[in-house]
This record gives sequence, structure tokens and C-alpha cells, in this order.
Amino acid sequence: MAASLARGLKVAFVVMSCVSNAVLIHLIATQGLLFLPEFHTMWAMSFLFDFNVLLIPIVIWIIYKESNWKNTIMWAFPILMIGSSTFCPYIVVKLMELSPQESEDDPIYFVLLTKKKRDERESRSILPVIIARFYFGYMAGYMVILWTYTIAVDGFPLRRDVFTPFALATFIDIHFLLITFSIWVAYKEPTWITAAFWIVMLMCFHSIGAYLYILRKLFKISRRDPVSRVLFNRTDNGYEETLLG
Repeated sequence: MAASLARGLKVAFVVMSCVSNAVLIHLIATQGLLFLPEFHTMWAMSFLFDFNVLLIPIVIWIIYKESNWKNTIMWAFPILMIGSSTFCPYIVVKLMELSPQESEDDPIYFVLLTKKKRDERESRSILPVIIARFYFGYMAGYMVILWTYTIAVDGFPLRRDVFTPFALATFIDIHFLLITFSIWVAYKEPTWITAAFWIVMLMCFHSIGAYLYILRKLFKISRRDPVSRVLFNRTDNGYEETLLG
């Protein structure tokens, strides 16, 4: 079962890698290499901000995941620049690095898991739970205000003028990131009912849904716990000890 899941995830992220890079190549080919995006509506700008907000927890996880800062910068910087065009290949690489035993046991757990040594993790833990709660709570509230304001001044986004080539590419990128978040939610939740609820929240409200979900999980752990505990479900054999180190 787990081995089939590992193969399915590889196929899914290879497909998303190909599509996201094809969209990026088409955008560069039609708009130029040094393009300056022209966002003509509030919704287009909101999509761009939404995209960047979704990338922050992903980059935090990469900092936690990688064994050294060279690898962290090598992956985190392009992911911040072009999103899923780099992030989806990153997941493929991490799935390929799993041993046969890890793929058989629990591929999602081992992809999420850091390989840093414990003493290194303890010496570099920099994100206390209380700070994480404040950040995710603040940003969830900010995005609610931003979306409310955008609807008030620009109406609903189901219009042709909203989806310029840049906005459409950003919108596609957002949904590839949301698919990744949805896989994580399905892995964490004990029932398909709660998983389905939060996946719908993600798809409908994007970063608002993602941040509220993370915030909910942060409030289920102690302030003395490592933030990385939110990554794993309660059936895992132990949680990671620290975040970012």
C-alpha cells in the first residue's frame, strides 16, 4: 500500500513538474525572459500575494528538511522565485532519495522528516511555537481582510480581464501548491470527512485555508513542543525533536 502511494506521488509530482515548467517556458517565450508582470486588477495582485504567502511555510519546511545551508539556499531561493516549477521537482528528488524500506513504511513521513543530527537541530532551533502561532494567525487575518477588500473594490474574480497571462500562470501555480498542501492534510487527518473539509477550505480560500489549518495544528501542541511536530500525524512512531536545525 505505502509503496503504491510512493509510486503514485512520484507520478503526480512529475506530471505537475512538467506542466508547471511548460507554463513557465510558454510565459517566457511569449512575454520575454525579463518580463515585468502587468497586473491590471486587484484580484491579479491578490493572486500574486496569495502565491507568495503560500510559499512561506514551504520554505520554512525546506530549512528544517535540508542538512545544510547550501542545499537550503539552492532549493529555497528558486522556489521563492518561480514556485511549483522548482518545488514539484524538489519533491520528486526527495521521493527518489527514499530507501525501499522508507517507501514501504511511510513515504510521506520520511519525505517530511529531516535528516539532520539531533545536536545540530537543538543548537539551531529558531522558531518557537508562540511566534509561529502569531505569524500564522496574523497572516490568516490579513488575507481575510485583503480578500474582503478585493471583493469590495474589484468584485468577484470570474472575469476575463482578471486572468492575464501572468495572473493565469500564478493561479495555476497556486493550485499546484494547494494540491501539495492537500496531500499533507489527507496524510494528517484521522478521517476522510475532516480531510475533505479542510481540502475544500484550501481550494476555496487558498492561503487563508492553509494558514488556518496550520494555526489549528499549532494550538494542538504545547508551547514547549518543537514546531515541526505539526508536520506529522499522531500515528507516526515519534515526532521530530526540533524545527530548523
